[in-house]
Amino acid sequence: MMNKIKALIIDDEKLAREIIKKYLEDIEGIVIVGECSNGFEAIKIINEEKPDVVFLDIQMPKITGFEMLELIEKPPVIIFTTAYDQFALKAFEVNAADYLLKPFSKERFNESIEKAFNHLKNKSPQHDVIQNLIKENDSKPDFLERIIIKDGSKITIMPLDNIKYIEAQDDYVMIYSTDGKYLKQRTMKYFEDHLDPRNFIRIHRSFIVPVKRIKRIELAEKNSYQVKLDDATILPVSKSGYDNLKDVLG
Repeated sequence: MMNKIKALIIDDEKLAREIIKKYLEDIEGIVIVGECSNGFEAIKIINEEKPDVVFLDIQMPKITGFEMLELIEKPPVIIFTTAYDQFALKAFEVNAADYLLKPFSKERFNESIEKAFNHLKNKSPQHDVIQNLIKENDSKPDFLERIIIKDGSKITIMPLDNIKYIEAQDDYVMIYSTDGKYLKQRTMKYFEDHLDPRNFIRIHRSFIVPVKRIKRIELAEKNSYQVKLDDATILPVSKSGYDNLKDVLG
């Protein structure tokens, strides 16, 4: 006898979860292993129950669906449930991930289940699909409002106000904050593109700093500069970084 497919429902709206549960009643071979209203609970259940299929709302409180996916190492098959814009829907289609645009019919729901079954039957790796979707989402020009960091089983939501500075570490960055330092798998380019340039400046190939933390720009030696931050940290400034500083600070 074939093992039942385990499903998890993640949506902050109770009615939306109830509709999915109702639609799943008629589908053989699926068992619901949990439902939750936010990404924190979801990560815990995914790690414990290892569901095969996850119905995931994108717009949720605490952390969004995309932020949650960043924190999962071995993603299951994801069926997005969303009231998202056309740009995002195109991204899903390009990356072969399925989505249900709210409100969705029973017929459309069954189609997405069929697609999920095929992914599972063919053992299609989901990691690349999810990574491509995250990259596509990253290409949108929205500025960050906070940074989500996973350290082992601990998840930190860092307000931008807490950042002291960001330092390049190959394909990662080290984020120095008022409550410690955190490694994040993102590039400096990502942060340069997604932090509001009125509030953050890339002063060097290796450093981004918040404008409000800069106390002084000092001459380090002939034709080279450094900044002193409000906690007395001293960081180098490149020529292009100096130009950026002049533009922002006047």
